[in-house]
Amino acid sequence: MPGDRPTMPPVRLRSEAELARDALAAPLLARAVRLARWAGPRRAVAAGGVLTEPDLRAAAEHLGLGADEEGPGYAAEAWQLAVDTGLIEVQEPAAETGDADAGPEPGEDGVTGIATPGEDLRLITEGSPRDILDIWLGGFETVLADAAAPDLAEIVEQIGDDGELDLDAIDWDPEEEADFLDGVLGNLYLLTALDEEDSGRAVPLPALAAAMIVPDDMEEPTDDILEEISEAMVRLDDQFRMLEPTGLVEYQPVDEALIEEVDGEGRFPETTESRLDPDEDDVSRYGMVRLTPLGVFGVRSRMLDAGIGAPVVGDLADKGAEILLDALPGHPETAARAEAEQWLARRTPDQAAGELLAAARGDDEGAPLRRLACQQTLSLVGPAAEPALREVLDDRHLGGLARVWLAERAMPEIPEPSEEMVFWLTVDTIAAQLAADGDSAELRDLVRGLVEQSETFFDSVWRVDHPATAEVLEAMGRLHPDKQAAKQARKAAFKARSRA
Repeated sequence: MPGDRPTMPPVRLRSEAELARDALAAPLLARAVRLARWAGPRRAVAAGGVLTEPDLRAAAEHLGLGADEEGPGYAAEAWQLAVDTGLIEVQEPAAETGDADAGPEPGEDGVTGIATPGEDLRLITEGSPRDILDIWLGGFETVLADAAAPDLAEIVEQIGDDGELDLDAIDWDPEEEADFLDGVLGNLYLLTALDEEDSGRAVPLPALAAAMIVPDDMEEPTDDILEEISEAMVRLDDQFRMLEPTGLVEYQPVDEALIEEVDGEGRFPETTESRLDPDEDDVSRYGMVRLTPLGVFGVRSRMLDAGIGAPVVGDLADKGAEILLDALPGHPETAARAEAEQWLARRTPDQAAGELLAAARGDDEGAPLRRLACQQTLSLVGPAAEPALREVLDDRHLGGLARVWLAERAMPEIPEPSEEMVFWLTVDTIAAQLAADGDSAELRDLVRGLVEQSETFFDSVWRVDHPATAEVLEAMGRLHPDKQAAKQARKAAFKARSRA
């Protein structure tokens, strides 16, 4: 069932044009494009489409990496990405000969094929932003698969004297490793979506690893769990170093001084007081990572392919008010405001107010939260919505919030509400707060303030004809710090239930 699939909070996406510019600026794709153009019109390659040693050095020089010790490695990675994404096409064996500048012919010096610029290279300059993003996504997928694969050195160590690879000795479950990395990226995506500043704060690597490993019901991690976290951090450090050139993440690697060799495996020193909660001064030494806007786009694309709901701010702009009001309470505050603003932008103030108020009616369990979302959305509407608000002044469900809206804008001739309407709005407001945040500190302050304002509050409120009256009074009994007032709230709740 579609409604049963997991759903993430909404994120804000940059435009496809902006994301495409980010993709082209990512070091790995930028290098791949340069090498694809450099490869033309044809270039001889070795088995598997890789560059020959002389051409690999030439490729590093072309990229301006000739003086870098890692230059040939960077060039090889960029060339492989170009091949994987279709920017370069490899034919093995080549049927034609080329000009003298194309390098050795097949069969010479280990050459087995010919590489030519691929059809997709044309899309870099002539295609749409979406075409470029599709190329970037294809490259991201290949790098992600490589990041989840075991280290080549580990594989070589398990090759026996007979030349056979002992797969069982590698201690690598490809599906488990891919799921772990997907889970880490999912956590980064969630943190980015929930970030109130909508900028995505960098996350310390220990916290990211612990979130994946420490069981929810474990108060204090055991030594075995801490060791597992250390192993995961070493692995994630390598993986994020591989992923950063794609533009997916911004990554500050782990300080090399923190890693030492123990029994041939990378481990963090046991002398660290707390790897899960290092001092603020040195937390960055343990690695810091954040998703870029391009990374948010990439991870969201994978989530959609996996059947995970991953909404974008603006998805509800053309939906009905009832859908908007049901969704907004589950959004982070900044995303909720942005979603409401985009919805309002499609309508006139009076039309928007009328639709919102109609959707806010009801005595069902979710109605108080809908009315709270309605009130918050109406706070963004200008004075032109006044007629729609005045139309509901006598409405039992909406008259109270309409008066609040009019009063906040200093509108004239606002009729005094009846005592019954005041108490009904009070119950409705507390019911909405309970549904939104539970027994929060803010609600505790609200409850205390209400009782302080009226000595006869509980004598009156239990009579309110609201479906949530008893539930609200029980919550007030839990939340009020004064024992006598809490007792009065519980007695009033009993009366409300008896009345019902």
